[in-house]
Amino acid sequence: MFSQIDLFRALGDPTRLRVVHLLREMELAVGEIAVVVGQSQPRVSRHIRILVDSGLVERRREGSWVFLTLRRDETERALGRLLDVAPRDPAELLWIEADRARLAAIRAERARAAEDYFATHAEHWDAIRSLHAPEAEVEQAMAAMLADTPLGALLDIGTGTGRMATLFANKASQVMAVDRSPDMLRLARAKTPEALAEKVRFQIGDFYDLPVEDASVDTALLHQVLHYAQEPERVIADVARVLAEDGRLLIADFAAHEREELRQLNAHARLGFSDAQIESWYRAAGIDLIETRALEGGELTVKLWLGRRRGARIRQIKSK
Repeated sequence: MFSQIDLFRALGDPTRLRVVHLLREMELAVGEIAVVVGQSQPRVSRHIRILVDSGLVERRREGSWVFLTLRRDETERALGRLLDVAPRDPAELLWIEADRARLAAIRAERARAAEDYFATHAEHWDAIRSLHAPEAEVEQAMAAMLADTPLGALLDIGTGTGRMATLFANKASQVMAVDRSPDMLRLARAKTPEALAEKVRFQIGDFYDLPVEDASVDTALLHQVLHYAQEPERVIADVARVLAEDGRLLIADFAAHEREELRQLNAHARLGFSDAQIESWYRAAGIDLIETRALEGGELTVKLWLGRRRGARIRQIKSK
C-alpha cells in the first residue's frame, strides 16, 4: 500500500521531479532518461527505484530495455493538475525547458531511425512481413472477424505497401490509407489496381495525429504497425477520436515475445503486446474489446484484437 508520505518523499528531490515531468510527456527507457537529465544510468536507476517504490511510476522490461511510465490513476491525474498550477522559480523553468528540448531530440532521433529503415526497406516490405507471420492466414482471419458488419468508411493506418487497403477496398464504401513514409506511399500507389484507384485515397500522416475528422471512420485497421509506436496508447486514443459510434478497430500484431533482434535490426519499438495491455488501452480510449484471436505458426504468434467504439451493445467473445 502506497502512502502520501512515500509519494512526497519521492518527489522531494530535483532529479526525481524532473523524471516525473519527463514521464508526463511520454514513456521513456532508463537510458533515455539518463541522457536527458545528464546523469549516469546507475544513478538514474536509483532515483527510478524510489519513484517505483512510491507507486507513482511503473517499470516494464522488454528484452534488455526497461521502459518507465507514470501509473495512470486518480493520484497521477491529481498530481498532474498540481504540477500545472504550482508556481515555479526561474531555475525550475530553465531545467524544464532544457529537458523538453533534449526530449524533443530523442523523439527526433527515434523518428529518424524509423524513417531511415522504412526508406531503405520499402521495396522489400512485403517480403519482410512474410518472414514474421503467415500473411494469408492473418488476412483470412481479419476478413472473418470483420465480416458481420459493413466496413463503411475504412481507415488503413500505416498502410505500407497498401496491401490492407486494397484487400478490403471492395467491401468498403471508401478507403483512406495513411502512412508517414513518402516512399511507402509511392510504392502503395504503384501497387494499387487501377480498378480501385478512385476508391482508395493515400494520405501522408502520423498515427499519433491522424489527418482524419472526428467520428468519420466506420472501420480502422492497424496491421503490423503498432509495434513501431513508442506510445501505443496515444495511437489507439487518436483512432478512437476518428471512429464513429459503434465503429470498429482491428489490430493485427505480435503477441509479447523476446526477440530482441527485431528491435535492433527492424526498428521495432515494442516486442509485441499482451491481451491485458491492449484491453487497458482500448478501455482508456472508450473502446470495448469484443474478440481476440491467436494465430500460431512460424517463429512468432500473431494476435488479432477487435474492438468497438463504446455505445454499441457488446457481447464479449473469449479468445480462440
